[in-house]
Amino acid sequence: MTAEHAVIDPRVMRDVMGNFCTGVTVITAYDGERPIGFACQSFSSVSLDPPLVSFCPARTSSSWPLIRDLGTLAINVLADDQLKLCQNFAVSGGDKFSSVTWEPADNGAPALARIEAHVEAEHDAADHTIVVARVTR
Repeated sequence: MTAEHAVIDPRVMRDVMGNFCTGVTVITAYDGERPIGFACQSFSSVSLDPPLVSFCPARTSSSWPLIRDLGTLAINVLADDQLKLCQNFAVSGGDKFSSVTWEPADNGAPALARIEAHVEAEHDAADHTIVVARVTR
């Protein structure tokens, strides 16, 4: 088997990539009745002109389809002392906002420390979706 076609154990991949320090975010939106959100480590800047960012929700996410349908969102950058908050948003289902103090961003999405954006494009990427969002504020 060539290196190009090597089988990589997903757990090993997760363990190795988990050592790469990146910022952790919580992607949020508001549907008019309730806030929606999920933790996301795969966030990065794409372009300065136009201002674009990207993030990669899992295809199994129950929160992402709800946010995608709304089109507007906030990317909340977490601080190093917000581990408990991150863990709260890293689980599937439930009311993730029950113990969180938040205020709406200009676009209505729950905001902590935020980048406001709207969905520009999506690309399938195996077990995740690559989302490109245009920064609006």
